[in-house]
Amino acid sequence: MSSDDPFINRLTARLLPVPPALPAAETLTPDWAPSRPFERPPVPAAVLIALVRRPEGFTVLYTERSPDLRAHSGQVAFPGGKVDAADSDVAAAALREAFEEVGMLASEVEVVGFMPTYFTGTNYLITPVVAIVAPSGPFVPNPGEVHSVFEVPLRRILQIESYGEFRIKRNGKEHRTWQIDHDGHRIWGITANITRQFRDLATGEVAS
Repeated sequence: MSSDDPFINRLTARLLPVPPALPAAETLTPDWAPSRPFERPPVPAAVLIALVRRPEGFTVLYTERSPDLRAHSGQVAFPGGKVDAADSDVAAAALREAFEEVGMLASEVEVVGFMPTYFTGTNYLITPVVAIVAPSGPFVPNPGEVHSVFEVPLRRILQIESYGEFRIKRNGKEHRTWQIDHDGHRIWGITANITRQFRDLATGEVAS
């Protein structure tokens, strides 16, 4: 499935070829400061940044989480979740979660690299796994976890104009994240921040 697309080749060269080593907990700074210090080590997790091959060009896959979930219900996310003991690495975890959440077949996925870890204010240490996907059929949301699935054109993800600012208050403090609005969906928080990091890495540009 390897691509002869010049962009994908440049992207692959900028990604980490193997999963990054998990940094020591004492060296980490979360994306927002919790009200109390963490009482346990960070939880390893993985998300899949799926570049879906479509006739009109690549798209990026997102899910809208089920409103019945206790954590982050209704929010937009990448496929992904905690790394289980049975997972051989973060790529295996991301692919397992993608299959469980939207029925993505591992045989239709080519992992092209990894991004640096992202530490959250909820004590998750997330490794983004970047992959090319050539689906043979539609993605089907698992109703227990995912309300809907949608795709954003890669060209829109790469445009700096696509990014705005989202503000939210936690414990009386204002926090800011990136925000992307697309076709009635609002991407913000961890997912938007990782998307922005992907955009900066993919383009080789870091814009304020």
